[in-house]
Amino acid sequence: MSNIPWFTEQDMHLFSEGVHCRCYDKFGAHFVSDNGERGVHFAVWAPNARRVSVVGDFNNWDELAAPLSNLGGGIWEGFVPGVIAGQAYKYFIHSSAGDAHILKADPFAFCAEVSPCFGSLVWGITDYKWGDAQWMAQRAEHQKMDRPVSIYQVHLGSWRRKPEEGGTYLSYRQLAHELPEYVKYMGFTHVQLLPIMEHPCDATYGYQPLGFFAPTSRFGKPQDFMYLVDRLHQTGIGVIGDFVVGRFPLDAHGLALFDGTCLYERQSKAGEPEPQTEASFNFGRKEVVNFLLSSASFWLEQYHFDGLRINEVESLLYRERPFDEHDSTAHHQGSREDLEAVRFLQRFNEVVYEKQPEAFTIAEESTAWPMVSRPTYVGGLGFGYKWNVGWMADVLAYLARDPIYRSYHHNSLTFSLTYAFQENYILPLPHGEVARGKCSLLRRMSGDDWQKFANLRLLLSYQYGHPGKKLVFMGGEFAQWDEWEWSRSLDWHLLQYRPHQGVQQMVKDLNLLLCSEPAMYEMDFSNEGFCWIDCHDHSNSVLSFLRRGFQLDDTIVCVYNFTPVPRNNYRVGVPQGGYWEELFNSDAAIYGGSGLGNMGGLFAEPVPAFGQPCSLNLTLGPLAAVFFRLSRG
Repeated sequence: MSNIPWFTEQDMHLFSEGVHCRCYDKFGAHFVSDNGERGVHFAVWAPNARRVSVVGDFNNWDELAAPLSNLGGGIWEGFVPGVIAGQAYKYFIHSSAGDAHILKADPFAFCAEVSPCFGSLVWGITDYKWGDAQWMAQRAEHQKMDRPVSIYQVHLGSWRRKPEEGGTYLSYRQLAHELPEYVKYMGFTHVQLLPIMEHPCDATYGYQPLGFFAPTSRFGKPQDFMYLVDRLHQTGIGVIGDFVVGRFPLDAHGLALFDGTCLYERQSKAGEPEPQTEASFNFGRKEVVNFLLSSASFWLEQYHFDGLRINEVESLLYRERPFDEHDSTAHHQGSREDLEAVRFLQRFNEVVYEKQPEAFTIAEESTAWPMVSRPTYVGGLGFGYKWNVGWMADVLAYLARDPIYRSYHHNSLTFSLTYAFQENYILPLPHGEVARGKCSLLRRMSGDDWQKFANLRLLLSYQYGHPGKKLVFMGGEFAQWDEWEWSRSLDWHLLQYRPHQGVQQMVKDLNLLLCSEPAMYEMDFSNEGFCWIDCHDHSNSVLSFLRRGFQLDDTIVCVYNFTPVPRNNYRVGVPQGGYWEELFNSDAAIYGGSGLGNMGGLFAEPVPAFGQPCSLNLTLGPLAAVFFRLSRG
């Protein structure tokens, strides 16, 4: 037993109360000196253990060589001299439940072995010298609600691979010299990484994590991942991480039945985690809440994440499976709502915004749960943003229809504006919509090849014109033909063909427009920033509306033709006379369109239309969007 007073009385108290949000400073493996001897202090939570020892490369995996002491409160700790960085280890737990002997990886490990090995690695993370001080000092300004946000969602294992090495992964360091430059070139403001936490199975994309304090070793070590985040920040790109708390796998080395009992997971009537392939966290246990809140704090503080997204929030809010009525994790008052999970989500957001107020949180939530992105003090869940899954589903279904039938489904385009300002929405076109049999965005569009590309350009144009922040999954920005597959690279060779070049150039220009025109972002979450011009022209499948910024002269007219029929002499009302510049036309030849347009702009005529005092007499290309702004010259 070490003489180091590692756990103070305050640590023990905060941990037992569920409010110790830096548990990673105490649990896990930490390099220390004890009486002048260098080694590692180990600590683990296993309240139902009879004895615990640490086994690893440093003691020939001998379960008797390094026993830990019971500190109380389920905490076991001890000092092992001579341990060096990179040595593998696990905890050997003799459980009081059925006299079982269990070998477990460290839940608080900073690094892990690469599959198919599943041990933890002793590793320090405090020696990296960050170079992103300028970004960190300014990110509060970058991440205000009234700033442009355009997110590039990335799966690091398949964004780009090494063809010369049989398609193996790029490392974190290799990605750091390619990804930031590309994202910057394309004009995105943030990247969102699919789960980076260590996970046992590639095919889950990281959504069944076990290493809640360890970036996956598939692409390198922790300092290598820090370098990637650092380079993104130095390039002016924010970093958002997926934070998976809905479930974890039942792999033998992981969290399930950690000390022989349901410690991290909920307990079913049969006393086993449900279902049999994965488990749900026990949000009714304070120590588990501690673990998860500490993980959230860890990624924000130690890896400089600028935001965290929780996926499938609805699976936390509602419980469908029967649990033991005597279990503390069961529903309250017999309702479907999981009140303990609700309180966890509120606490998660409170901790993030208290500890890192310049960061933000995002919820993927597909139900009508109210006030997801409203503060907890008014009864909300406290997220900064919510994915607008309804908008995504409606628009994708609409654009998959033959244009001849679209007039009967016009409300699929307009319905999202009836609730667009109830939450702080992000409009997503994410990975889940281009995988597992759903096809790529391009293949989901209706029509022949030319029309598919035009429809995709129209989809992206509608996303950027519609109120809300933006998210595009990698490959969508250059019209990937094939469905995304985690095991291979994106089809970058497609960029030798003009239609794909055109879509990529258009997304780049849309991002430039988004970041340069305040009307496109300043009032994303206020109905004062949006006004319909005409939402009723279902017979022509045409929509038109105004986007507004804080200043009166920051106004953009957005018009969309959702049929392949060009519209000549199409009149659209505008709020004032003068010359209206054509800022953007998705049918431009440079994007692969037919080239129909309005010669760079038009003078408004003193002809009232649709409640506006003046109007423009437009030419609308087939399956095209056009944006106009009053000239400032």
